[in-house]
This record gives sequence, C-alpha cells and structure tokens, in this order.
Amino acid sequence: MPSPERKFVVPSKWIHKIKHVVAGNVEKYKARFVACGFSQKEGQDYEDMFASVAKYASIRFFIALASIVGYKLHQMDVKTYFLNGVIEDEVYIEKPQFFEVHDRETYVCK
Repeated sequence: MPSPERKFVVPSKWIHKIKHVVAGNVEKYKARFVACGFSQKEGQDYEDMFASVAKYASIRFFIALASIVGYKLHQMDVKTYFLNGVIEDEVYIEKPQFFEVHDRETYVCK
C-alpha cells in the first residue's frame, strides 16, 4: 500500500546465515526478514509493552509444591510465543530489500 502520512514506518532488513556441518562443509543457507523494532520511540510509536516472564522465586515455589504433593513436572520452552500475539494497532514496515515493483517504489507493507 502507499506509505501513509504521519505514520512511522518500521525499517527492515535481511539476516543471512550459512550453516556448516562439523566437517566444515555448507549444510544450508538461511535467510530471515526482520523488522528493526528498536527504532520505535515509546509514547510516539507505541504506548506500552509487556512480556510475560516468570520470576525465579515463582518457579522455585511451583517445583517445591510439585515435589511435596507428588506431581510430575514437564519442562517446555516456547520460542514462538510472540509470533502468535494479537496486534490491535496498524503497523507499517518497509518492503524487503530487492523487492522492486515499478511505479510502487514508495509503497510499504501493512
């Protein structure tokens, strides 16, 4: 879509990585398209942010409680937690580098 007036457009970039096997040979090439969200300013581009994390004391409490009661514990690490979040605001990001369309050089991604 055309770049909106008076809206901040988040810069973006490609991250390239080469994965090697133990012998040193190239296993695969990886690329990620990321938003440079660190360029946003609080109060101007966003109001607040929240990341739910557990305190170490809380984790120790639940481990102790589970051992006293005799419950089984299962450990899980979720890396994609923030990928499934709901965004209520409109966010605009620059087009990926090398994504050129004639007559649409000033367009952005919504």
